[in-house]
Amino acid sequence: MKKIHIFIIVALVLIADQVLKIYVKTTFPLNTSHEVLGKNFQLYFVENPGMAYGWKFGGNWGKLALTIFRLGAVIFGTWYLGSIIKKGYTKGFIICASLIYAGALGNLIDSCFYGMIFDKGMLYNAGLNDYVNYDGFAKIAKPGYASFLHGNVVDMLYFPILHGTFPKWVPGWGGQSFEFFRPIFNIADAAISTGVITLLVFQKRFFKQRNIEQQGHTIETTSLIDDASQMS
Repeated sequence: MKKIHIFIIVALVLIADQVLKIYVKTTFPLNTSHEVLGKNFQLYFVENPGMAYGWKFGGNWGKLALTIFRLGAVIFGTWYLGSIIKKGYTKGFIICASLIYAGALGNLIDSCFYGMIFDKGMLYNAGLNDYVNYDGFAKIAKPGYASFLHGNVVDMLYFPILHGTFPKWVPGWGGQSFEFFRPIFNIADAAISTGVITLLVFQKRFFKQRNIEQQGHTIETTSLIDDASQMS
């Protein structure tokens, strides 16, 4: 698989991710939703100062540590993608790795730069030990709401497909309401999840295919050596 194909995959994910994030960030009030395909698919604007699907990781120091971790993961991913292309890994494996890389890069852009380029965003309140919402519409303007590495990730994809109540006999949750699918995420998160799940499901096929290709290459190389020996 050629590098240009990887570049196209990553670029498409990044463009779609960032265009949708900027659109939602600048046209939706925080914590508001718009139905796309009825109530089962909504654009619901939330800001996420933590990890994927709204999982938080401490206050400002936790936020900084998470952003630095993302930066390290993207740097490693850049090297790793080049490595697996040179080593001739299967196309499926490389595509999955590219999706994970693109998703990590998409959320890293938010964490690094969104605090600097948007005038409004959720800010950490030490007294409340939590992030505080804002009112109105955000716009691209200076000064931003936070410094470099302290931006919040924009999430908006919401699929509340199923609503119900747990039966009373269910331990711990009996009688409580439930919703599937509750998390709100973005295209970058979806790319990461798609890459990881596909790798887990098809990992045996990917590595089996690579082993077969390596064996075929070895047999072909051995045959060429034998032919050369006979000719000499």
